[in-house]
Amino acid sequence: MLRRNLTLDFVGGAYVFPGGAVDPHDEAIALDQSLFGGSDDACSAILELPAKGGSFWVAAIRECFEEAGILLASRGGRALSFEDPAERALFDGYRRALNAKETSFEAILRAEGLRLETDGVVYFSHWITPEGAPRRYDTRFFVAAAPDHQVGLHDNGETVANVWITPAEALERYRAGEFDLILPTIKNLEALSRYADVASALTDARTFKDLPAITPRMVMEEEQLRVLLPGEDGYEEASTEGLRAGSPLPGRPGGPAIS
Repeated sequence: MLRRNLTLDFVGGAYVFPGGAVDPHDEAIALDQSLFGGSDDACSAILELPAKGGSFWVAAIRECFEEAGILLASRGGRALSFEDPAERALFDGYRRALNAKETSFEAILRAEGLRLETDGVVYFSHWITPEGAPRRYDTRFFVAAAPDHQVGLHDNGETVANVWITPAEALERYRAGEFDLILPTIKNLEALSRYADVASALTDARTFKDLPAITPRMVMEEEQLRVLLPGEDGYEEASTEGLRAGSPLPGRPGGPAIS
């Protein structure tokens, strides 16, 4: 998990998973079989999109490299490894150049003869920010096993700290007030905490079909803002009607407010 820079407007200081927006160039990579180890049609079907589903897998892998320094790719059929210090130094340089916008992800893949290991990246959940929030995101979450001999490290820009942690421990630190988390992160950690190990999580996630988009709803109850999830009492009746400008979003005192 990575800690977002405290200076960022959105959830600054919170611990999150590596991730970010789909880039227009991700689509081109997803359509190139020499770079993309999967099928755009198959990815689109999994996400229930008419097309361009593969770009989500590309974005997930690219952002993981940009933000955490982990690259899920293979060369000549063998998983990329940073066991060799020279190889690690090479890709550290690529990462710095990519984050500085001095090169592109596609250029790095072509220069090193890499193919993205999309088969190991499994769709896990889909969250949409509730109406009325200051910013809204439509976010797909994926799970994957970390490659051998690759060590994650924050980028020291958008993210300022990193930690490898079990889901249960992350939730324990959150409840103790040591970890700042937002609702989708909490719920994904709770889901992951049900599994004994990485293999079990991946095996189960591969069986998921037709994952619904989870869109929380916010209601005011006795001057307090409450978030309701699908299936909870009052969810169907809830709406953004009556939410007042300036009300803080739940769970993050002093954070973003309803606008």
